[in-house]
Amino acid sequence: MRPPILRRLLRRVASTAVLGLLAATLSTTATAAAQPAAAAQAAAGLQQVTGFGSNPGNLQMYAYTPANLPANAPLVVALHGCTQTANAYYTNSGWPKFADQWGFAVVFPQTTSANNSLSCFGWFDPAEDTRGKGEAASVVQMVDYAKEHYGSDGRRVYVTGLSAGGGMTADLLAAYPDVFAGGSVASGLPAQCATSQAAASGCQTGPQKLTPAQWGDKVRAAYPGYSGPRPRVAIWQGTSDYTVYPANATALRDQWTDVWGIGQTPSSTDTLPGNTTRSVYADASGRPAVETYSVSGMGHGLPVSPGSGDQQCGTAAAYFLNTICSTYYTGVFWGLDGGGSPGGGGDDGLPAPAGVTVTGITDTTVSLSWSAVAGATSYAVHRNGTKIASPTATTYTDTGLTAGTAYRYTVAALDASGTAGSASAQVTATTTGGSAPATCYTATNYAHVTAGRAHTSGGYVYANGSNQNMGLYNVFVSHTLKESPAGYFVLADSGCTA
Repeated sequence: MRPPILRRLLRRVASTAVLGLLAATLSTTATAAAQPAAAAQAAAGLQQVTGFGSNPGNLQMYAYTPANLPANAPLVVALHGCTQTANAYYTNSGWPKFADQWGFAVVFPQTTSANNSLSCFGWFDPAEDTRGKGEAASVVQMVDYAKEHYGSDGRRVYVTGLSAGGGMTADLLAAYPDVFAGGSVASGLPAQCATSQAAASGCQTGPQKLTPAQWGDKVRAAYPGYSGPRPRVAIWQGTSDYTVYPANATALRDQWTDVWGIGQTPSSTDTLPGNTTRSVYADASGRPAVETYSVSGMGHGLPVSPGSGDQQCGTAAAYFLNTICSTYYTGVFWGLDGGGSPGGGGDDGLPAPAGVTVTGITDTTVSLSWSAVAGATSYAVHRNGTKIASPTATTYTDTGLTAGTAYRYTVAALDASGTAGSASAQVTATTTGGSAPATCYTATNYAHVTAGRAHTSGGYVYANGSNQNMGLYNVFVSHTLKESPAGYFVLADSGCTA
């Protein structure tokens, strides 16, 4: 029988061939940047932490803590992709910008060629990605260190990752729902999609065809008997990703909506910058539990949007693709902006405002009212997940809207220090007047689902909004869909006038 260290080494070496697909298109420059010497020369502000625990997964811990980090601040764990480093993710992802702006710490775990020759996290290996074992356990030890040394709030810990880091993110959310309040998977894999080296490449090019319940069972089996709250999950995917195919985003959507028990029909869809379609799947209270972000035409990588704008971030580089700042939208989804959005933000502070009601609608305005919260000095109003106003009164009128368009609103109370309490239940208002100009889309059924224009049920595809049956879920059947108003699609194969 081989010694444990030798068995581990052999497992790591053998896994390299399987993971080659995840790194097949990395440039020579990116590979050079991933050398351990470069990682040791972390950028100013990013610090290596040693002695964070027994470290069964043989990982390295790097952390960024903004100046004047408040006590009980949130914590984000960010996992790099294959051949990347903690420093590369720190430099290009945009997380330091929002850590400074919104006030939270970021931990950047790093695996190296000592674990895997391509520096990939072991998302497919039960010895690494399951509760209490290997790399997964090392990441949780880093979280424990941050709670003890940075004062991080254990109820507001989030994890995100790219590619192999995204696969590990999904596994961590499944194995540790008691640790992570939310997650974000970018170009990644469903939790426990593969449990062997041989199955890994099959997941990357299109996971096994399971029902949502079967995908959900993989999550439930990762921590048997757990009955507490589940993490809120964002899913980012490029439609032209040929390294981790878009079918993985659909499987992730099926998996986590089933875990939440909310079905696979989106509560709403909208369009964001960078040719991005967001589909929202709300829980029973109306709060987004799962959100998918489909970036049309984007390949394999993390969406970033270099610039100084409020909703811009990151640096374009190998596998950091200039489309949209996914870090901003992920942070807002988790509530890191202090707006009390789903998944975070002051759940142990002021209570959520009750009685949020739409009191008036025109073609360009929506008026809201709500009940006062004791101790509140103002309120944060969020439209479609983005903070738009901080009125001191218990009423607000949103202006400059588009006619015939649906908008989602939540309200959170702010105390004297500006800290947000829990978000209210979501309300939806559709402005009056003529609908926005129709938009026509011709694509395969598979592409329509991936883009958020349709959904699947029982192997068939149905148009979002009209729920018209479009036939089998595959790449061989094509249809034209007409969108009008926003988020409402009807079959228009006989002709579509925009």
